[in-house]
Amino acid sequence: MLIIGLTGNIASGKSTVASALVARGATLVDSDVAARAAVAPGSPALLAIVQRFGADILQADGTLDRSRLGQRVFADIEARQALELILHPAIEAVRQAAIRGARERGDAIVICDIPLLFEARLAFQFARIILVDAPVGTRIARLQHTRGMTAADAEARVRAQLPATVKRGRADLVIHNDGSFDALTAQIAHVWSRLQDWAALGA
Repeated sequence: MLIIGLTGNIASGKSTVASALVARGATLVDSDVAARAAVAPGSPALLAIVQRFGADILQADGTLDRSRLGQRVFADIEARQALELILHPAIEAVRQAAIRGARERGDAIVICDIPLLFEARLAFQFARIILVDAPVGTRIARLQHTRGMTAADAEARVRAQLPATVKRGRADLVIHNDGSFDALTAQIAHVWSRLQDWAALGA
């Protein structure tokens, strides 16, 4: 089984690429889905978060208010690090369980969608890494258009992540999502062909 790390900075189009690879036959292990499962009501991770940040980060139904928590930790490095110490091991446990399930089913290609793959120092886990990239200006414009952010908020979110220029040199394949949808589709087709070759070789 070939296990691939898929990453990309905010608004790069990584989710679009992930969906296209799934449509071609890959199995997706989505970090966002894993993160939600890791903090399900009653989970040890959610209890630890409440203990650290207070019960007001819960919604009325007992689930985590991710937006409120995000606002609280975004500009506070110490708080963000404390949250990561709770979340990362819990999310990793969910991810590994999903990978074991894929292996038991005999899936050939597993894509692990991890936005902060390099920041979390998880690159060593993957046979190959795909980076989805787009220019900073394009990503800021996308955040304004799709998420209703102000230019300042969008820029702050973009600048908070490790620059893509650093990540490109550590990726095996880079998808440049700065052109037309047809151009993106052609790149995805090429990447899928490479993944099939690597899977056949056991790389």
